[in-house]
Amino acid sequence: MDYIQIIGYIASLIIAISMTMSSIVKFRWINLAGASSFLIYGLLFNSIPIVILNMFIVSVDIFYLIRIYTKKELFTTMEVRSINKYLLEFLKFNKKEIDKFFPGFTYKPELNTISFFVLRNMAVAGIFLAHKIDKQTLSVGLDFVIPQYRDYKNAKFIYHRLRQQFIDSGIERIVVVPQTYNHIKYLKKIGFKKNGEGLYEKFLEKQNR
Repeated sequence: MDYIQIIGYIASLIIAISMTMSSIVKFRWINLAGASSFLIYGLLFNSIPIVILNMFIVSVDIFYLIRIYTKKELFTTMEVRSINKYLLEFLKFNKKEIDKFFPGFTYKPELNTISFFVLRNMAVAGIFLAHKIDKQTLSVGLDFVIPQYRDYKNAKFIYHRLRQQFIDSGIERIVVVPQTYNHIKYLKKIGFKKNGEGLYEKFLEKQNR
């Protein structure tokens, strides 16, 4: 097996992996890597059809990635009561996905101080459940985003654009009990730091208006 064939096999593997992605953003990035590899393979193999096809795929992936990262979306929240029927059905429907990041999560309506859905262009993108453990500290029980919206925009909206709302309600610190490696990765990405108790915490600072 020569190096050209190896490139072809690697490109095929990357494309296959991209097809398993439920996140549109991850699909586009991985598909772009696979198509780029196939483009190199086509050039080395001197196959014009392969080159043309993968130049087109690369162009399409780049077009949609630019569109995803530059598109302005309307974010808002929809507060719900702890026994809201849609809330209960949402948790039930997404239980398998929730368990991946929050294994053993059990919904306890009596704990909720804050319960809201995050809407993106009026479509439900995720859910945020939390309760106060003292006057200044909010403990997050669930910060879940459905697969197609996992691009950190929800997190930026909750922890940055809603920051002042939390502060106005007396919250100075948000804490989270880490669940999985991917959950910890997510927390670090959005600015949480591990404290001496093993919790991940984020202090809220007032923004200049």
